[in-house]
Order: sequence, then C-alpha cells, then structure tokens
Amino acid sequence: MCVGVPAKIIEKQEFSAVVDVMGSKMTVGIIFVPEVEVGEYVIVHAGQAMSTIDEENALLSLEEWRKLVDARTSG
Repeated sequence: MCVGVPAKIIEKQEFSAVVDVMGSKMTVGIIFVPEVEVGEYVIVHAGQAMSTIDEENALLSLEEWRKLVDARTSG
C-alpha cells in the first residue's frame, strides 16, 4: 500500500516545485502534474507530486495527518 500526503504548491519551476507539508518545505517533482499552479494542492509520494487534490479534501486529509502526528508525539 502506498501513502500520499497532501501538500500545497508554494513555488513552481519547470519540472519541480517547492511544497508545504504541514509546515515543512520540500522540493518535489511535478512531471506527473505539469499543469499544477502555485496555491493548488497535490498528493506527494516518494518525492513526486502524483495528482492534484481540491483544497477542501486536502485540508480534511491534513487534519487527519495532524491527529496521527499528535497521537504519536503525546504517547
């Protein structure tokens, strides 16, 4: 099973983009989603943006990811 994390595009180059994942910034490949624009959300897996996701679903998913992180750090 593969797990992808929602990320917001904050800078875009030709074949890569800087994304924000829960406050952490990283560079990912965008070869699978070349049409993505700054401000949009993508699902990131293994350093690649695999697909776009609408903001509402991205934020809901990030809320669940935050719960997992918080549970891990509090227990």
